[in-house]
Amino acid sequence: MPSPQFLLPDATRAYLSHPSLEMLWAAARKRLEGNRLSPTGTVQVLLDSEGAERLQGILGRPVEPGMRRVSLAALETALRSSSAACGLVSAVADLTGHPLRDRAAASAAHSAQWTAMWQKADEQLSKEGLADEPWIALWLQGIRNAGVLTRVGAEAAARAMAGCVRALSVLRPNLDPASGDFFSGRSWELAELAALATGDAHGLDEGRLTGALVLRAVASAISEPHARSSASRRLLWERAGVSVDSVSGTVLVWKLEPPGTHPWSVMMRSRSALSLVTHLALQELRSVPDLPLTAAGARVYACENPQVLQAAARYNVPYPLVCVSGNPSVAGIALLQRLSAGGADIAYHGDFDWAGVSITNRLIEAGARPWRMSSDDYLQACGALSPENVTALTGAPTRAVWDADLQQVMQRQGIAIHEESQLPLLLADLRRE
Repeated sequence: MPSPQFLLPDATRAYLSHPSLEMLWAAARKRLEGNRLSPTGTVQVLLDSEGAERLQGILGRPVEPGMRRVSLAALETALRSSSAACGLVSAVADLTGHPLRDRAAASAAHSAQWTAMWQKADEQLSKEGLADEPWIALWLQGIRNAGVLTRVGAEAAARAMAGCVRALSVLRPNLDPASGDFFSGRSWELAELAALATGDAHGLDEGRLTGALVLRAVASAISEPHARSSASRRLLWERAGVSVDSVSGTVLVWKLEPPGTHPWSVMMRSRSALSLVTHLALQELRSVPDLPLTAAGARVYACENPQVLQAAARYNVPYPLVCVSGNPSVAGIALLQRLSAGGADIAYHGDFDWAGVSITNRLIEAGARPWRMSSDDYLQACGALSPENVTALTGAPTRAVWDADLQQVMQRQGIAIHEESQLPLLLADLRRE
């Protein structure tokens, strides 16, 4: 903090800086800083006999010891006509060790900066066509309540918000909260998206404010809580079609036999011949972007639970089977999209619960069709359950895009059907040649 520009004469400072007057100058400083540095109003201070005598010498009138109310205007006049030859603001700055701050003006400037930041954010959201998204208000309110931006200041907050809005604009095709679908657009590498949105390939990395803002937006869009762990943040990125890394996340496949002479296609057919399950990573899929994965029109089954694929491998079923292992990863979506684009007939089966309906919606969007997932299939599965194996259906109801009656039927029954309970029926389909 710079020292005051005005310096009191040594003798005057020695008189005014006596410890008995410290409370007076501290109180005057607080009042001046909160009063736009205007020497108006009064301060109340407790004076001992020494302090009262010294203040009497400043004001030129009797002052008794005890709790006294002192006029700042009187101090201003007295100091200017004394050997101090300065006003109260300069004297107090000298006596307390650093310049006074106009707190009201600083607060107004601070408020103006933040108002401008939020206005700019609203302008960007409107420009990118995001302002009317139903989750935007919830997202912004969450940011304000958490104080995410106030800790870094308005200037840094404005930069982070600008990069965030650009990223959300790019990801918008992947966000469809109205239907419950997610990740229906193209997939992105995190560094690729960061470079496009922020100009820095690490701009969305763990610990970066812009990335945290994007993830809060994704969570708001899919009505999930704010991610508080690395694992949950990774899942949120994947739900938005963004791969944090392209080698860890995989999708399980059985009997996937790409045609052709490319070494990768030959390798995959060799693994199939050896009855081996393959973990396909996104990096591997992207390394062969132009190769067909199946013959056009080939039947490919897909499931949610790895137990189904495990049983398929045990019985050496002839059909290709893809397992998305619950909520599909970027690799799983990418594989199904590639298969669909190549003309494969993809039949998907999952859980009859609300999460399972949501997943099925997304996979239908990626190119699959339902496999034993109709209202009748659900009712038959409910009827086959023994009372001790009944699981209650919980959570928020979700509309099934492939069957207009399924939601109401599931609500009436109130029973969740997990995929593994349907294993005999699914295996019968998979073993049929």
